[in-house]
Amino acid sequence: MRKFMGRLAAVAAAVVLMGTMVQAGEEKVALDKLPEAVVKAIKAKYPKAEMVSAEKEDEDGKKTFEVEIKTEGQALEVALTHEGKIIQVEKVIDAKDLPKVVAEAVEAKYPKATIKKVEEVSKEDKVASYEVALVTADKKKLEAEFDVTGKFIEEEKEEPKEEKKEK
Repeated sequence: MRKFMGRLAAVAAAVVLMGTMVQAGEEKVALDKLPEAVVKAIKAKYPKAEMVSAEKEDEDGKKTFEVEIKTEGQALEVALTHEGKIIQVEKVIDAKDLPKVVAEAVEAKYPKATIKKVEEVSKEDKVASYEVALVTADKKKLEAEFDVTGKFIEEEKEEPKEEKKEK
C-alpha cells in the first residue's frame, strides 16, 4: 500500500508540473525537430542566418514557433506558423533609436523609469510596435508595448527568472 501511495504522489506531482508547463504555453523544440516549412521560411528570408534556439507556443489555441536567429551580427526572434508563414519579427535596438514620439510616450507613462531593453516588432515587413522592458521609479520590472505613434498598447509584469526556469 505504501508503494502505491508513493507512486500516486509521484504521478500527482508530475501532473501538477505538466499543468504548469501547459499553462505557460511554451515548449523548447530541438532545431532539428522544427517543421520543414519553418526552416525553409527562415532560410528564404534570412539566408545567412544561424538558428540558435526554438520554442513552440500555444496561445489562444494557435500554435506557433518562435525561433531565435543570428544574422549579420543581429539577434532576431522570428515567430512563424506551422506552415512557415512569418507572423512577427522582434529585433533588439538601442533605447536611443526609439522614435521620439515613442520615447516621449514611455517617459510620460513611466516617469524616471530605467529602460533595460527595447525590441522593435515588425509584422508583414513593417514596424508595428515597440516592446520596452523597464524598471519603474518604484522598482517594478515590466514590459510595455507602444505602437509606432506612441500609443500605449499593453503592459506585462516581468516574471522573476527563477520561475521561468522551473516551468
